[in-house]
Amino acid sequence: MSTGTGADSAPGHTSTPSTAAAAPAGKASMFSSLKIRNYRLFATGQVVSNTGTWMQRIAQDWLVLSLTGSASAVGITIALQFLPMLMFGLYGGVLADRLPKRPLLIVTQGAMGLTGIALAVLTLAGNVQVWHVYLAAFLLGLVTVVDNPARQTFVSEMVGKDQVANAVSLNSANFQSARLVGPAVAGVLITAVGSGWAFLLNGLSFAAPIAGLLLMRTGELHPVEVQPRAKGQLREGLRYVAGRPELIWPIVLVGFIGTFGFNFPIWLSAFVSDVFHGDAGTYGLFNTLIAAGSLAGALLAARRGHSRLRLLVAAAVLFAGLLIVTAFAPGFWLFAALLVPIGIFGLTVNVTANSSVQMATDPEMRGRVMALFMMVFTGGTPLGAPLLGWITDTYGARIGMAAGGAISLLASVAVAVVLARVGNLRLRVGRRGVSFVPSTRRELVTAA
Repeated sequence: MSTGTGADSAPGHTSTPSTAAAAPAGKASMFSSLKIRNYRLFATGQVVSNTGTWMQRIAQDWLVLSLTGSASAVGITIALQFLPMLMFGLYGGVLADRLPKRPLLIVTQGAMGLTGIALAVLTLAGNVQVWHVYLAAFLLGLVTVVDNPARQTFVSEMVGKDQVANAVSLNSANFQSARLVGPAVAGVLITAVGSGWAFLLNGLSFAAPIAGLLLMRTGELHPVEVQPRAKGQLREGLRYVAGRPELIWPIVLVGFIGTFGFNFPIWLSAFVSDVFHGDAGTYGLFNTLIAAGSLAGALLAARRGHSRLRLLVAAAVLFAGLLIVTAFAPGFWLFAALLVPIGIFGLTVNVTANSSVQMATDPEMRGRVMALFMMVFTGGTPLGAPLLGWITDTYGARIGMAAGGAISLLASVAVAVVLARVGNLRLRVGRRGVSFVPSTRRELVTAA
């Protein structure tokens, strides 16, 4: 993934990942990473477990809403799930750099499956209480602290450096494909037999990625040298990121977007219950529509095979603006239709930032850098979710969603201005639209 130069982005690390061997030079192959056996096994296992994960997310949100009737309670659940990432995320990255990824992932995936099964037992027995859901969410978050950076960085070990950008995009497409199926299945299960069966199926679904990891040919991996235990590794990672604009500013941007812009469980559950007076099926439909847009965004990213900071900032501005517009959509079907482009631009922000940061990072630092990336992207949720949940409960679903969009929009514009200054760019408005172009101000000053 490239950060580009000149009119395309602020300056930084520039690289254009190669595609599959059969693909013409300069042209990306959308599914080139799937030609690699180990990655196919990984992707197959992930689509199964991701489907289960989305079933549990919908069931969890709806169960909490049913038990409490409060959007704030849904926000607390989300906050507890991501609180460990905020507290311990950087340490998870250090562990991911120190330990071999494949056996580490077998352990973490198994632990995540057990949390789903435990919640299923409580729910099916009729003994589930809100604090049980809170505890399960927190425990899942603890496991994710290590699983996320290990899984993110294991991609390069499966496919090699040239296919990282494509594989990251396909991972997102995989996740969003499951998001199309999971909410729909969860909506049917919740309506027909209750949330417990969705939790159980999620727990069992983790057998698929574990099997895929066990079946991999270790001789075909591209292992990164495991970093020995040493003092100051966490501080070393922070200094590394702080000194590189092509890393720090995408991370800052996704931090704001993740904290204030990705609170859909709060907003959608509130719109379903308070605005449109729907049921679990309606909630599943809304999530499926966002997933359809996200899947389209992921496939477009995989086809591009490269990325630029200009694309990241533009997608962030459009995503935030759409949140505000959608918040005040007057009718059900207009609101539903606008969820699709929200999914497209939201996923574009995520994939572009993720792959740009990975490709601009040295392999021995990648675990710590991606841990920081995930920490700010998801770790801000314990701050944003309760706040936006309170705003939603107090002022209504429309104001809550619009508030998240407004904060995200201000952050996107501010980062765009900073990147333009770092890259010595200026804004140009012309017949072809708005763009950043190299500034000639310094040259004129020198000439004068």
